[in-house]
Amino acid sequence: MNQSEPTRPSLTKQRCSSTKRLAKWTLAWVVSLAIATFGGLLLWTESPAITISFIVVNFVVGIGMLLANKHHLHSLDELQQKIQLNAMALCLGVGLIVGISYSTLHSTGIINHEAEISHLVIIMSFTYMFGIFLGNRKYQ
Repeated sequence: MNQSEPTRPSLTKQRCSSTKRLAKWTLAWVVSLAIATFGGLLLWTESPAITISFIVVNFVVGIGMLLANKHHLHSLDELQQKIQLNAMALCLGVGLIVGISYSTLHSTGIINHEAEISHLVIIMSFTYMFGIFLGNRKYQ
């Protein structure tokens, strides 16, 4: 008769758990960013100290989100880690090139509107999603 090993959570359960943890940290970061950004405009108009406090909270929650992302990446198998790494490298490269070019266009007066960081975040987000899509498609 074989002795059974103590039951361990399956890889799928670990991945699901780390994905949920990452989603919760990401949601907390987005909510804290929204409060830090819009709270001073809508809720407390004359108190920069409260705004600074929420920016600090957002920063700390952002660190928690980064750690949750690291934990999530470690829970993935080697192929998914490779796909994530390639997508992140693409996102970083595109973000750097587009960001510097965009800023240079503004600083040289070629474009008149402000070069907003939100535009860069949107481009990087779409690039990352595209990289994940391509990686999954490549290794299907």
